[in-house]
Amino acid sequence: MTTTFKVRFWEIADWSKKKGKGGKKKTRPYGVRWVTDTKSHSEWFGTKALANSRRSELMQAARRGEEFDVETGYPVSELKRRNSLSFVEFAQSYMDMKWTDAAATTRGSTVEALATAGAAFVRDGAGRPEVKELRGVLMRNLLPPTTRDDGLSREAQEVVDWLVRNSRPLFELTDAVAVREVLHALAVKLDGKAAAATVYQRKRAVLFNLLSYAVELGLIPDNPLTRVKRKVAKVVEQVDPRVVANPGQVERLLTAVTYVGRRNQDRGAHLAAFFATGYYAAARPAEGLGLREDDCTLPEEGWGLLMLGESRPAAGKRWTDSGEVHDRRGLKHRGVKDVRPVPIPPVLVRILRDHIARFGTGPDGRLFRSPGGGVVSSSTYYRVWEEARRYALTPAQAASPLAGRPYDLRHAAVSLMLNGGVPATEVAERAGHSVDVLLKVYAKCIDGQRDVINKKIEALLEHL
Repeated sequence: MTTTFKVRFWEIADWSKKKGKGGKKKTRPYGVRWVTDTKSHSEWFGTKALANSRRSELMQAARRGEEFDVETGYPVSELKRRNSLSFVEFAQSYMDMKWTDAAATTRGSTVEALATAGAAFVRDGAGRPEVKELRGVLMRNLLPPTTRDDGLSREAQEVVDWLVRNSRPLFELTDAVAVREVLHALAVKLDGKAAAATVYQRKRAVLFNLLSYAVELGLIPDNPLTRVKRKVAKVVEQVDPRVVANPGQVERLLTAVTYVGRRNQDRGAHLAAFFATGYYAAARPAEGLGLREDDCTLPEEGWGLLMLGESRPAAGKRWTDSGEVHDRRGLKHRGVKDVRPVPIPPVLVRILRDHIARFGTGPDGRLFRSPGGGVVSSSTYYRVWEEARRYALTPAQAASPLAGRPYDLRHAAVSLMLNGGVPATEVAERAGHSVDVLLKVYAKCIDGQRDVINKKIEALLEHL
C-alpha cells in the first residue's frame, strides 16, 4: 500500500440539472472529488447534504494529519475499517492461536465469553435469530477449532449463515458506544438479569485479551477497554467464614460419608478417603482425583507424604484433547511437571492405607475411580456430600452454607492451620498458594489468635 499526505479537494460537483441517457435525471448528481498525490477519485450522492458531509469527513482526516492510500483515495484508518475482519472471523483466529496451549477449562470459558460478545456485536439485519441461538452456534460450531467442520442441521446452518453475514467489523469496536453495547451483553444473562460480578469480570478479561491481540497485529490502534469504564459490583475474593467447618464437624461429616449408598456398591465408603484427602492434605478435589498410589508415602506409623502432581478438572468432552470429560493437567499455577509435597498426619495415612487395602487401585494406579474405572464425576461426589451433610449436621446447619461444597474441606484445613499459628509461608506451600494470595483469600477466616493479640495490646497500654 502506497500512502501520501498530498491530498487536494475540489468543490462539490453539481450535476442536478444535467440529464443522463434517455433524458432522465441523474439519481446521484452531487459529486465529492479529490486527488491523492496525482490520482483522482470521486464519490456521488443523491443529495448535496450527503456530499458535503462526506467531503467534510475526508477533509477532517487530512487536517488530523492522516495518511491517505494513493490507490483507493481513502484515509488509512478508513481503509482499515473497510478491510477489517468481522468480529467472528477474528475471534476464530484468536481461538486458533490460544487453543493448543490452553487448559480445557480455559478453552471452555474463553469460548463462552467470545460467544456472548459475538452474539451481541452484530448488525440488526432481517431475520435476526434469537441471542440464545447465536450463542449456541458460536459455542458449538464456529469458535472451537475442533468442531468447525462438523455437519449442521438445516436450522443451525441458517443461523450460522446469518451470523457470518451480519457479524460487525472488528474495527468498529474502537467506537465507545459499540464497546458499551458489548460490555452490557457480558454483564447480563440470557433472561436479562444481571450476571454475577465474577462472571462479568471473567468475560471482560477474555475480551480485553482478544482486543490486545488485535492491537498487537496492528488491526486496531489501541485497546478500547482501557478508555471505556463500566461500574460493576465489587468481586468478593475472600472465603466466607460461614463455610468453614471446625474439626468436630469435619469428623462427623467424614464418618457420615461412609454411610452413604451402603446398598449401592458402597459409593460413600469408596469416596471417604477422597474427602479426607481434601481436608487433611488441603487438596483441591481435582488434585485428589488424580492421586495415585505411587504418589503416596504411607508408613505404618507417623506422618506420611503426598506428592501431588496431577489435576483432573471436569471440563467437558468438547474442550479436552482426549475427548474425555476430565482434562489431564499439572497443578494449578505451576509447571506441567511440578509436584507439591504435602506432609499428611497419621490419621490420613491410616485412612489411605485402609482405602487401598479395601478397594485397591485402578489400572493406572489411581486411588479414586468410578465403577467403570474412569474419573469420578463431580456430580457423583457432590451427591454423596449432600447426603452426608444431611446425616451429620443439624437441620439448621444443613440449610446454612457450612461445608456446602467438597471444596470447603480445603478451606477448613487452611483456616485451621492459620488459626493454629502455623506460619503463612508453610501453609501456602502445603496449599499451593502464594503467601499474598493466601492471606487475601483467607483474611476473614483468621481469628484464632485474636484473644492473644488483644492481651498483648493491653499489656502495652498498661505501660503508657
